[in-house]
Amino acid sequence: MQEARPVTPAGRRIVAAAEELFYSRGITAVGVDLIAERSGVTKRTLYNQFGSKDRLVAAYLAERDKRWRSLVRAAVDACDDPVEAVTAPFGALRTWSEGNPRGCAFINALAELPDPAHPAHRIAADQKLWLLGLFEELAAGAGCRDPGTLAVQLLLLHEGALATQPLPSETLAVGAELATALVRRAAG
Repeated sequence: MQEARPVTPAGRRIVAAAEELFYSRGITAVGVDLIAERSGVTKRTLYNQFGSKDRLVAAYLAERDKRWRSLVRAAVDACDDPVEAVTAPFGALRTWSEGNPRGCAFINALAELPDPAHPAHRIAADQKLWLLGLFEELAAGAGCRDPGTLAVQLLLLHEGALATQPLPSETLAVGAELATALVRRAAG
């Protein structure tokens, strides 16, 4: 495994171009030629920075994951009530979805990259497992009964709301309402 190097300004441009293209068109539909062109670098620079398209996809998802986790943590930290904090990721999802209308980049990556050994597949799967763990941690901290089961239920609601976001219905709002009802029942 190659040692991670600091990302240069050209590397940041490459990741930004890759993010826009992968998210809007799909990972497998976008080639490195287009990413290099959009980022204003040569293919050689792209490969010098990332080594392969697979590693560039992993870098793109890792960057999104970092921003997502930061948004969720801020939403959780803004809650004074531990019971309210359990559903804070739903509020973060509403905020996140305003600028990401094509659904979840991680769900999309898992569908496009089914090989569990692919570095980007691992990042996408870890993102979902992190959210499951966070729900369980928050539910336990709020004194909810059976926090493990509740966490699975909340993850299903969250991911279902996210996956159905492009539909002309209020799945995010309905998912958040259902999550709140589940948490109140488990905490009561």
